[in-house]
Formats: sequence, C-alpha cells, structure tokens
Amino acid sequence: MKLLRFLLFPFAVVYDLVTRIRNYFFDVGIFKETSFKIPVIVVGNLSVGGTGKTPQIEYLIRLLKNNFKTAVLSRGYKRKTQGFVMLNNTHSVEDVGDEPLQYFQKFNNIDVAVDANRVAGIRTLIKDKKPEVILLDDAFQHRKVKGSFYILLTKYDDLFSDDFLLPTGNLRESSRGAARADVIVVTKCPLDLNGLEKEKIKKKLRKYKKEVFFTTIKYANTLSGSATITVEELKDYEVLLITGIANPKPLRAYLKFLGIRFQHLKFNDHHEFSNHEISDIKERFEKITSPKKIILTTEKDYVRLVNKIEILSFLAIETSFLEEKETRFNNLILNHIKQKG
Repeated sequence: MKLLRFLLFPFAVVYDLVTRIRNYFFDVGIFKETSFKIPVIVVGNLSVGGTGKTPQIEYLIRLLKNNFKTAVLSRGYKRKTQGFVMLNNTHSVEDVGDEPLQYFQKFNNIDVAVDANRVAGIRTLIKDKKPEVILLDDAFQHRKVKGSFYILLTKYDDLFSDDFLLPTGNLRESSRGAARADVIVVTKCPLDLNGLEKEKIKKKLRKYKKEVFFTTIKYANTLSGSATITVEELKDYEVLLITGIANPKPLRAYLKFLGIRFQHLKFNDHHEFSNHEISDIKERFEKITSPKKIILTTEKDYVRLVNKIEILSFLAIETSFLEEKETRFNNLILNHIKQKG
C-alpha cells in the first residue's frame, strides 16, 4: 500500500495544484463566497475521515442549544434523497444520512437539515426556522459558504502537518488551508498526554498562528440500546463489536484497556449494511457460546443498524477538553456569537 501511494505521487502533485488554484480563486474573489448575517460555525478537517467531527458538533450543540436557537446543516452523506430536507420523526437514515439523524434523535429544541448546496440550505433554514446560529458539519472545504468561525480538527496520531495530499497521503487540500481556521483542535488525545508532548505538537502547528486545543474521547459509563448495562458489567460479556466508522482504533483500545473480550467486524465508514451482512452478523452472534453475550456498536452505526438487528447496544461518546481549557474554548465561541449577533 505504501509503495502504491509512493507511485501515485505525481497525481498528488496535480491534485495539489488544482486545489491551490481553486482556493486562490476563492481568496481573490474570482469564485464567489457567500456570507450571512448570523453566526455560521464551520467544523471540519484537512484530512479524510475519522477526526471526530460528530462529537465536536454535539459538543457545540450542548454548549449553545439552551441559550441560542441552534440549527445544524449537513450534506447528508450517502442519503437517497435530493435537495433540502428538514428532519422530522418520519425520516430514516436512508433519507438523511446517519450523522444528521443522530443529531436529530439525540437533541431536543434544535433544527437539523441536510442539503448538498450549503448556501441554499442556509438560506432556507434562515427563512423557515430563523436560527440564531448555524453549525456546518464537515464543511471546511466548502468555500462557497463564508463561515464566521472555523474549527479545524486534526487527529493526535495523524496531524495534518505530518501528512501529504491525496492519493499519496490523506489530505483533502494542502496544510496551507489551516490559515482559514480560527482555532485548531487536536482530537482523540490519550488521557495521559503530558505537557512535553503537547508542546511538541504545538511547535509543529505554531507556523499556522492559531490557538491550539487538545481533546480526548470520553465514553459513557452505561451502554444504551437494548442492554443498559454499565461498562463495568460489560466485562462479564462476550462482545461482538460492529463498526462502520473511519477510525475504530480508539474504541478497540478502550475495550482492550478495560479487559473486555470482543470479536470485531470492521466495515468502511458510513457503510450500508446489506441483508447478507446482517444475516452474517446474526449468525456469528448465535455461534458465541458464552451465556452472557452482546452485540456492541458505535452510536453512529447504531442509527443505521437499529432497525435491522433486534438486540443491539452502543457506547455513546463525548468530546472532553484537556488542560482545563474548556472554559477558554467555550468563551471564544460564545463571544463570537454575541459579537456577530
């Protein structure tokens, strides 16, 4: 695989040239950016998949929803509908995508919509729902919208500053794109990340002249779904773990750290499970001989699987800030909204 990526280096150079020209045209106004009077907070990354956008959006929802009329707009990746869709209780994952449906089902008093045309989607939200702030999910490269605040995510063990463009590396655009960010959030850090390691990372990111925050994944103490047992009780079970996310490594590491026995069936990010695959999952579960057994998945996968597998549980996650910098981050967001509003 590494050899193939090396051989594809000339294509990465061409890709770099194309994305640079595109960004330059937006920067100088040849391509149009649309800005809005209300705050539009963009969460995204420079790399493909797995940087923790969903828990970061959920963190912002928790921060804002009780004090501001909040809306979330996503493209609705892999949905089978077209155009603008405002989520309601009748929608399925096929209609709107897994992440938007997760936001809608998890939080009250927010509006969630999908539209591949983000400019049109924002205009419709403002017209129909009159939000005070809009969160744009995975829209860092969507230059047609001029966000008012940009949160750039980068994974602790795969910093964008150490990477290269597709197809040789995993970058969607050059690391120069970090210049558009207001803050950089290093995600999925180990809980015991020490000060020396943080300073090494900050040194790598210093040239981008952005404030850097460090976050980790915080797992719920109790499973949700068909079995509401505690994580401690999960140690007594044989677990069949099903994942269809970009980076299941942190969850695997967490289960191993707890001493939980599990078999892992790994699928691609946003995987659409076929009837054959569902049957295979059920057969594998039936073959587990332990008297205590459970099918465990991620929260995002649960949205796609809950209507296909009767006995299914998930372990919810949240973004948690390290270094007691949560208040600093919150104030940056809240002050921006007040100033913009």
